[in-house]
Amino acid sequence: MALIKQYHKDTNTTYVYESESYWDPEKKQSRSHRKVIGKIDPITGETIPTGKRGRKKKESPSPVSQNADAGYKELSALYEKASLEIAQKNRQLSSQRAEIDALKNELSALKARNRLLEAVVRKISAVIKGLSE
Repeated sequence: MALIKQYHKDTNTTYVYESESYWDPEKKQSRSHRKVIGKIDPITGETIPTGKRGRKKKESPSPVSQNADAGYKELSALYEKASLEIAQKNRQLSSQRAEIDALKNELSALKARNRLLEAVVRKISAVIKGLSE
């Protein structure tokens, strides 16, 4: 049994195969069975397992995934805080809108009363003017 390295141009990857040679009596030639073991990491030069035979076993969460979990929890907490602040601001806006509507109604009533009083003042002025003539 031998290990064979083969470079694939299209993927720019070097694969490692386990090769087992045997004699083919029909063709009277040597033949081989190859099984892929993995590929070579271009940076470290180590073999990275691939395929069913060489797949990595599931292991406990890595520090990277723990950091990701912590980041997710932090973002989730920020989201909850922002949601609560938005709800509070919406309640404040709602109460302010109600107050604005009440003030608008009061203003309308005062304007109507002012128009009536102006009409009364005009009538009184006309009466006074008529008396003085």
